[in-house]
Amino acid sequence: MFEVAKDKFEKIFTNKISPDEAKKYLVELYKRGESAEEIAAATEVMREHSIKLIIAESLRDKLIDVVGTGGDKSNSFNISSTVSLLLPTLGCFVAKHGNRAITSKSGSADMLGALGINLNLKPEKQYLMLGECGFTFLFAINHHPAMKYIMPIRKSLDHRTIFNILGPLTNPAGAKKYLIGVFSDEFLNRIIVGLSLLDTKSAVAVSSRDGMDEISISDVTYATMLKNNRTTDFIIDPASYGLKLAPKEAIIGGNAKENAKITLAILKGEEKGARRDIVLLNTAMALLIDDKARDIKEGIEMALDAIQSKRAVKKLEEIIKVSNTL
Repeated sequence: MFEVAKDKFEKIFTNKISPDEAKKYLVELYKRGESAEEIAAATEVMREHSIKLIIAESLRDKLIDVVGTGGDKSNSFNISSTVSLLLPTLGCFVAKHGNRAITSKSGSADMLGALGINLNLKPEKQYLMLGECGFTFLFAINHHPAMKYIMPIRKSLDHRTIFNILGPLTNPAGAKKYLIGVFSDEFLNRIIVGLSLLDTKSAVAVSSRDGMDEISISDVTYATMLKNNRTTDFIIDPASYGLKLAPKEAIIGGNAKENAKITLAILKGEEKGARRDIVLLNTAMALLIDDKARDIKEGIEMALDAIQSKRAVKKLEEIIKVSNTL
């Protein structure tokens, strides 16, 4: 199944089959449900056709990405992007892969741009930025030129395709650690098994019972983790870590400028409600994946200290400055 899918996606990415044939195949995958092997094969091909960062293997092994499939229709603020800005304060190296809004009012690129971060650095500058401040943004439209063959097909369909899943898995810097939010818990195991076939060091895929592609502050979240070559399923309950459950309305965001204000308020320590708590919870899971925290409880404490000590907002200021001076 892996080799068959790999051959098919190679033809799609090199425009060797007609749009109608490609569309038929994508619809077939959607209707029967993509397997872990097919996800892995498509991911491998998409990675091969991306514009990559030339990066030292010692640094690549440290990279983590926090990213979601989107499509949960929660209208939340940019949670994953806020987490991605907080993590470098805690010793992580974040290669944030993202794009402009597709299913929401504000994609990661929209919000980060509104904060003043330069999104259009060349790969060699992205590499320098990673080393200097522990963060860089990988703008998907600049790294996946072969998607020009796929976008018209995707737009012609009224449902998702496998490419909704592939985006978070195809980090151009070759990150080997992931916190991935998924639109449906039925794909958690398939995504993690797929990643296990692709030299992934550690990863966790999450999908909440209330329908978010994040770890929710309003309900329990289902998770599947890959660590030490083992796959584990578990449930995350915010209340068990002393966090107060809040309605989903409490984390609603707005457009890029509004979401940038929310992120800034969280990192400054001015926001102390559900928005901050959901960032703490997701940051804690990323720290666990990155071996920076022993468990979620310790990760929450570390993230909270980074905010309260003002290290988080200072790191954001550094990220903005570096991105605009390289």
